[in-house]
Amino acid sequence: MADGSRIAPVLSTPANHILDEDALPTTIEPESPRSPETMQIRYEIDRTVAEIRQRGWKRVALQFPDLMLPDAPAVFEALSQKFVSEKKPIRNKYTNPEQSSFHVGEKLDSIKGQPLSVEFFILADTSYGACCVDEIAAEHVDADVVVHYGRACLSPPARLPVIHVFTRQSLAVDRVVETFKSTYPDRNQAIILMADVTFASHLPCISGILETEGYRFVFTPDIVHNPSSPLPNRTVPGNVLLEPSQLRNWRLFHISDPPESLLLILSSRVSSIHVFPTTNTVAEVTSAANVTASAALRRRYALMTSVTTVPVFGILINTLSVKNYLHVVEHVKSCISASGRKSYTFVVGKVNAAKVANFSEIGAWVVIGCWESSLIESKDFWKPILTPFELELALAGDDKRIWTGTWVADFETILAGIKRYPIDQPINKAEICGKDLTRSSHDTGGSDSEPESVPPEFDLRTGRYVSNSRPTQVRRDIEKGENQSSQHGQLVRRSKGDMTRIGDVASPGAEFLQSSRTWKGLGSDFQIEYDNPQDGSIGAPLEEGRSGSARGYISARSQTRT
Repeated sequence: MADGSRIAPVLSTPANHILDEDALPTTIEPESPRSPETMQIRYEIDRTVAEIRQRGWKRVALQFPDLMLPDAPAVFEALSQKFVSEKKPIRNKYTNPEQSSFHVGEKLDSIKGQPLSVEFFILADTSYGACCVDEIAAEHVDADVVVHYGRACLSPPARLPVIHVFTRQSLAVDRVVETFKSTYPDRNQAIILMADVTFASHLPCISGILETEGYRFVFTPDIVHNPSSPLPNRTVPGNVLLEPSQLRNWRLFHISDPPESLLLILSSRVSSIHVFPTTNTVAEVTSAANVTASAALRRRYALMTSVTTVPVFGILINTLSVKNYLHVVEHVKSCISASGRKSYTFVVGKVNAAKVANFSEIGAWVVIGCWESSLIESKDFWKPILTPFELELALAGDDKRIWTGTWVADFETILAGIKRYPIDQPINKAEICGKDLTRSSHDTGGSDSEPESVPPEFDLRTGRYVSNSRPTQVRRDIEKGENQSSQHGQLVRRSKGDMTRIGDVASPGAEFLQSSRTWKGLGSDFQIEYDNPQDGSIGAPLEEGRSGSARGYISARSQTRT
């Protein structure tokens, strides 16, 4: 049906737009060189060296986000200086204490050729999100450990050990204290003082000042590697350990804008959230903004209900490093299969709209990534993109789907929810997704419509009847009817809804290729043109074309270069 909503968007840049667009700068203006002392403190060189020596690692991968890449050579040089062999000391102009200029390129040249007890490798373009540890790139250089710089999601890695260096960022502590006091004039309130990992080093100082100001119930959590914690990757107050629901009595003051996924998680767990921004306009901040996630939660719920009748799901693997990601992939596959739908798995690296738009047969996507990168909110994508938790709600029956506002993102919590359902019991596998698949089929072989046992389904948004929302379940019912009829030696008529099969398996993707795509690969245009000739003619014979390199092709007829 030629509906405008089902036409893929144009993802290429129009030719006339290229002339009007301002040219992007080809180079980035370098910042003023930082002193060696600043580099030592910000990138925690001494702590990193101590951990490497303690564990005896010999091959170390240094992972930098894009914004910190200009500092990568200086960090590499500072770490390498600590592991230069004492048998051949470095002799260069920097051995003269009177010359203290800091030039990365020349100092790297001075290290070149010197024996190192530890080898370092810089990882630049990450395979997936910058917040995750890039174990794939690290394994390419056979690294023993990864040093991750910048903010991190702190998801547990699957294989390699990690040293996290959050890089200490500057913060106007006095301004934060004044904003905190104006936001919470009542000094007897229970408040959690939390910050992004890059500003967490300032929390003890801020907490001490607030204590002298008379705030007795301010809790400053420590950083832990536990995304499943009630406060993701943070410790919680003592009463919350005994009763997690007590967290609802606490207010949260967060330094720096939290990620959207963290905001969705905390919105249903704490009483209120106030955010102190850490932008360049921080001098103008007089009070923390009271942020809510109600609009984002409503948007996510609407997205979930829009895919309840989708027949084909795509599973986007957006990580190969987070622990238990394969278990979550299998869990998502089992939920989709138990609901009578079809799934296809894709590994595309960094997700963007152009990549996923190539697969028009996919009705919705499920992202398997870390608890931060799984949430993708963008209007550029043609089809909805869900998280594994949202998929479970979307596949639940309309009478079982209960939206409480709670939002879950980490793998451990998602997998813990299925331990009550034994995987070897197919009925229970269906119940976890809210589907009852114990159906019977009657007269499927001689009917042109769907089996009578399949209840009708309607799109909740449009009210329209959806004829094929569970292609694999319909296929199982049809096969059951065919087997019963074949036992009596009867001919079986194929249903109109019967699906193309690949290797004796029903394939919605192959059905889409056969029925909907106009171009099906090399030679498809030749077949389409001459499949049903009107004048009885046949196609022209194939001829050998040109060959050779692009600078001079050789024609098969003339054997001359063109």
